[in-house]
Amino acid sequence: MSEYPYSPGLEGVPAGTTAISEIDPSRQKLAYRGYDIEDLADHATFEEVAFLLLEGTLPTTAQFELFKADLVAERSIPDSLIGLFRAMPNDCHPMDTLRTAVSFLGQVDPDVNDNSHAANLRKAKRLTAKTGTCIAAAHRIRQGQEPIAPRADLDHAQNFLFMLTGSVPEDFCAKCFDTSLILYVEHSFNASTFSGRVIVSTTADLHCGVVGAIGALKGPLHGGANEKAMAMFLEIGTPDRAEAFVRDLLARKQRIMGIGHRVYKTGDSRVPTLKRIGQQLGEHFNDLRWVQIADTIETIMREEKNMHPNVDFSCAYVYYYLGLPIELYTPIFAAARVVGWSAHIIEQLDDNRLIRPSCLYNGERGREWVALDQR
Repeated sequence: MSEYPYSPGLEGVPAGTTAISEIDPSRQKLAYRGYDIEDLADHATFEEVAFLLLEGTLPTTAQFELFKADLVAERSIPDSLIGLFRAMPNDCHPMDTLRTAVSFLGQVDPDVNDNSHAANLRKAKRLTAKTGTCIAAAHRIRQGQEPIAPRADLDHAQNFLFMLTGSVPEDFCAKCFDTSLILYVEHSFNASTFSGRVIVSTTADLHCGVVGAIGALKGPLHGGANEKAMAMFLEIGTPDRAEAFVRDLLARKQRIMGIGHRVYKTGDSRVPTLKRIGQQLGEHFNDLRWVQIADTIETIMREEKNMHPNVDFSCAYVYYYLGLPIELYTPIFAAARVVGWSAHIIEQLDDNRLIRPSCLYNGERGREWVALDQR
């Protein structure tokens, strides 16, 4: 027997220390480097939050402008990567495409083999700038369209939507999208972030860590939940069908995607902001059905199971209102989270110790060898 208690899924087991984000156990509130997520979502831009996570402080005006300029300068991706997108099967999952793209970018990054703090910051900024370009270009190629080059006069959120659609988005819609990126950018030792930290604890490079994190995010119990949640909303179709649909799932003991969270027990602190955005978008487009369906599901799950929606549940219909393709919901999550992954990878490598946990053996013992011809 082990002297250490076993917790399936490592639930509640501290696996390291971090100064990047915290989910306050008493308030059940998320903070990035000490700043409440609600304040950042209400007042900051994605670029400001990215600087905060990577550098540790909010930027001054001069630092902010320089950081934005660095991102703009790094948005383009090599023609050879565009060629690789063209060579991929059209039915390739967008997360698989993104995983391959980040691996490719690692091969051409001038700092790929330099694990110094300064080099990792440069790599993090390049990946932050290029990930959205990869997602948009690959999607357009899958649709039989030509990729759209990034524009230097647009901010991070505007530019992604422009590269995806070819149209500059309304300011209101761009702001809603920008806020969603802030809410997705970081979330402590989640499965993908921890995967990235484990990988680089071997002193593998930053791109290796991000590739592994993307693989972990693909799963529907992590990032893929937003796509599954929207599929559920579409299957329900109209608000009058929501209650019967959910109660039927509960009766059959089926999982309600986007409901519940390993850490939050009284509600995900990112959800109120997204619900407000969803309501505003529904009013903006004069279509509140997805908000109404979500409200019904939320009410039933709270009353019947004392469970609450997580960020993927609310972001699903926010992204649908914004006209984003459902198959891109998880890659967009990754485009934001690449900043958080990078911040954690840098933190891990700055004070590294190989992550090598023990396990509890539960197999047979004392078995005797039997020759092949006697088995």
